[in-house]
Amino acid sequence: MILIAESGSTKTDWVLIDESNKKHYFKTIGFNPFFHTTDFIISTISLNKDLIAFSKAITKLYFYGAGCSSEKMNNVVLSALKSLFPNAYSTVDHDLKACALATYEGVPSISCILGTGSNSCFFDGKTIREEVPAIAYVLGDEGSGAFYGKQLLKDYLYNRLPIEIKNDLETKWEISKDKIFDNVYMKPHANVYLASFMKFISTFKDHPYVITMVKEGMDEFVKTHVCCYPESKNIKTHFIGSISKIYEKELKYAADKNGIILGNIIRKPVENLVDYHLRQLQLI
Repeated sequence: MILIAESGSTKTDWVLIDESNKKHYFKTIGFNPFFHTTDFIISTISLNKDLIAFSKAITKLYFYGAGCSSEKMNNVVLSALKSLFPNAYSTVDHDLKACALATYEGVPSISCILGTGSNSCFFDGKTIREEVPAIAYVLGDEGSGAFYGKQLLKDYLYNRLPIEIKNDLETKWEISKDKIFDNVYMKPHANVYLASFMKFISTFKDHPYVITMVKEGMDEFVKTHVCCYPESKNIKTHFIGSISKIYEKELKYAADKNGIILGNIIRKPVENLVDYHLRQLQLI
């Protein structure tokens, strides 16, 4: 059996392919080795009894995750997977590689992630190249869920939100300055907390405030993370992640404004990853 996982900072999509090529789907929270220990990953995955029921039958495991960008970080996750799935040949790689593989069409292209965080790379089928680093939610993550959540909360605290959005936020989320400070500055996983406000933002998807905010964020992402590639005006740029799919119109605006050729927009790349690995293993 083969297990493939695509993990962002918020959630992980797992797909198990059994001996008859039937697919089984599982979900857990996202795992990021910058924020999670090996023991935490083991204990959390162990709670998913449906997935763990197959643990000894899995022979190949491919995990792609946010934060899995160095051998040291990868080993945090790899140690957990080896403990949980002892009979599997396991590999851990960056979610950016998953993005590149999931969007690759056989020709060089730029691949971008717009989810809880954001990132980009150039991929020619063999080599992944980054022109600028991902500098995470405090300094960067332009166009991401954390980026927009941070902007919403800043505008709330500075009393810049349209009154109807402010009232709805206070009523439905019972928000306050103390709660925001506690979650952003005192508790772990502030990036996930900030990105969680995308659910609220989406309820005002057609409001001029949200349209402007998202357009500006998309424009900043494209300028920073796409236009930095010398090839950007001549090849397709693909996107994965819920933000890119939900706000496709605003993304197209930013692409057109900056002369970028918009390629595929994929909300969940795990199915594309499954197809890639099955082709590599000559099972399809």
